[in-house]
Amino acid sequence: MQKALLTRFLRYVQSDTQSDPSSLSIPSSPGQKVFAATLKQELLELGFSDVFLSDACCLYARVPATIADIPVIGFIAHLDTSPDYSGANVKPQIIPDYQGQIIALGDKELLSPEQFPDLLHYLGKTLITADGSTLLGADDKAGIAAIVTAMHYLLQHPEIPHGEIAVCFTPDEEIGRGVKGFDLEHFAAQWAYTVDGGAVGELQFENFNAATAVITARGNACHPGSAFGVMVNAMTMACRFHAKMPLHDTPEHSSGYEGFFHLVSMEGTTEQAKLVYLIRDFDKVQFEQRKQWLQDLVQKYNDELTSGSLEIAISDSYFNMKEAVMPTPHVINIACRAMEMAGVTPDIKAIRGGTDGAQLSYRGLPCPNLFAGGHNFHGKHEYVCLESMEQAVAVIINIAKLTTQRYD
Repeated sequence: MQKALLTRFLRYVQSDTQSDPSSLSIPSSPGQKVFAATLKQELLELGFSDVFLSDACCLYARVPATIADIPVIGFIAHLDTSPDYSGANVKPQIIPDYQGQIIALGDKELLSPEQFPDLLHYLGKTLITADGSTLLGADDKAGIAAIVTAMHYLLQHPEIPHGEIAVCFTPDEEIGRGVKGFDLEHFAAQWAYTVDGGAVGELQFENFNAATAVITARGNACHPGSAFGVMVNAMTMACRFHAKMPLHDTPEHSSGYEGFFHLVSMEGTTEQAKLVYLIRDFDKVQFEQRKQWLQDLVQKYNDELTSGSLEIAISDSYFNMKEAVMPTPHVINIACRAMEMAGVTPDIKAIRGGTDGAQLSYRGLPCPNLFAGGHNFHGKHEYVCLESMEQAVAVIINIAKLTTQRYD
């Protein structure tokens, strides 16, 4: 199983599926559709049933039940990689029997346990990294590889009792569009798990409430030689506005259950400039207060201006799934028992981010998140432990087995 898992993962990460937040296409990047089509063919060859790639680039498949009258459960992972760092021409490298050394990522970058102490949890294990010029793509191709490997194992072993299992691989999770085209009726599961987490044991059913705020500064462009009393530089307005934002209420200064404002992009000209902020908070009341505070700050800034103006538009992305998952505690109980059966200690923690499961949970499909074994997502220092991926496979198989028993 380890060899098949490794071969599959190394093949998957070499597909460029970086999503594009500026694109209006579905999916947002052509590489996702190419990868989905290739994956569809693989699922057919492995013996999955009802394999279907939708117009929304959601790839569905099923594993038939080996015993009747068992709840249908599902497993979900996403096709895309983060737009934060290149996912093109990924060159994975394998470090067997890791002994705590600094790992060279190509000629210029290093992966050091001094900077990333979690590396020391993997002494004697096999690590996989990229070469420093791209991210690796374990987020979430490690999840896809784990699901496909686990389901193929069940198909090869019909003596294992389990109910029908639904699988879906979604596009554009990294830009918050992953499940807009997800067909709950077609998926037809009573509950599901995303396999999109990090270190071994992670089990998550809490996440940020999330919104995006776009602040547009409108100025007035003219020739700089005749600008006196006429020009209003929108970029200057935007910079001065950002200077009013709280200095330490940011991702790099927060942890645990602390929320933040994150300036994720800025662009502009003299005529118009744009600031895009991510708003995050676990607490729903504080989340709403953050949105209102930002709107009030824009209004206050406008009141101080003698020319030019700022506009703000806020859109919610997803909400904390805890409220939607807690009424179905068996979904969490099964996952915990499945980990214990695999020799894994459940590590229940909140996600400082979001998953497709957050939106799906609010649409009526309870969907907590399981570990896939990766670290340092969205950047050049990303890595995954092969043995952790194996344990994810074991947990998925155990969940399928446990669903045949009492789960209350």
